[in-house]
Amino acid sequence: MNLPNKLTILRIIMVPFFVFFMLAEFVPHRYLFALILFCAASYTDHLDGKIARRDNLITNFGKLMDPLADKILVVSALICMVRLDLASTVCVLLIMVREFAITSIRLLAVEQGRVIAANNWGKLKTVSQMVAIIAILLMQYIGTFVPAALPGMTLAGQVLIVIATFFTVVSGVIYIKDNRDVIKG
Repeated sequence: MNLPNKLTILRIIMVPFFVFFMLAEFVPHRYLFALILFCAASYTDHLDGKIARRDNLITNFGKLMDPLADKILVVSALICMVRLDLASTVCVLLIMVREFAITSIRLLAVEQGRVIAANNWGKLKTVSQMVAIIAILLMQYIGTFVPAALPGMTLAGQVLIVIATFFTVVSGVIYIKDNRDVIKG
């Protein structure tokens, strides 16, 4: 297994630790630990793609598992945020429906001998989701020191989730349109 694929697996392994810190109210500075883990996991996404392209290590495993690892990380974070009243349930459901739909299309493509790599809209969707999650975690951590600012920061986080949801839905529609032959097949 090459280094980019190992980084993808590492991202998946980091998810349970991230979830633990998100939900472990008894842990001091839990949002800081969750933020550090999320940023580290997100960076592996950037790094594995960069290394794979630079060293010509692009594999079908990577094309399939890299976006799946992103989904596992982001959906886990969003579910925790719904649990903590930091994200809208409707937005998170829309994001999850898109993620499951596109993953299903990718699996159909694999059965047909094709691999659908992420396009620019999918990458924009991933970046917008990760930026929203990082900003929310940072604001929640800051809010532990400045409680009066927390309601405004929570509202700002909700707006970021709505923006990420918009890009998620748009990218999903584009994926479905561009790959309707896979669905018909």
